[in-house]
Amino acid sequence: MSDRKEYKVEIAVRSSPGILFNFLSTPSGLAQWFADSVDINENIYSFFWNGAEEKAELVESVEDESIKFRWDWMEEEEYFEFVIGKSEVTGDTILFITDFADEFDMEDNKMLWESQIDTLKKSLGAG
Repeated sequence: MSDRKEYKVEIAVRSSPGILFNFLSTPSGLAQWFADSVDINENIYSFFWNGAEEKAELVESVEDESIKFRWDWMEEEEYFEFVIGKSEVTGDTILFITDFADEFDMEDNKMLWESQIDTLKKSLGAG
């Protein structure tokens, strides 16, 4: 059991759930904002950054609603997940991200996700 803690990031995204889900779940979508390139072999996603590869298992996927991954180096109970929701007040699409980090890395990790989501918004034409 690690000392890593769960944290969440919540960001409004101007996109339909279907289009957003495509950017969160397909190699071509993920390569536009999350990694340099992405390959899938069955339920294992290979993410490439500057030639370095990280692998994540697709743990769960509900079309247009959520997708959950686990990096191959993560503890069994850890994961990173994207959940697509709607604001009851504004009707905006909200992207909820759940991830795990050591306490001292948590703020940096949240800022990294926010930066990645800014790139995602630009890719969606909503930034």
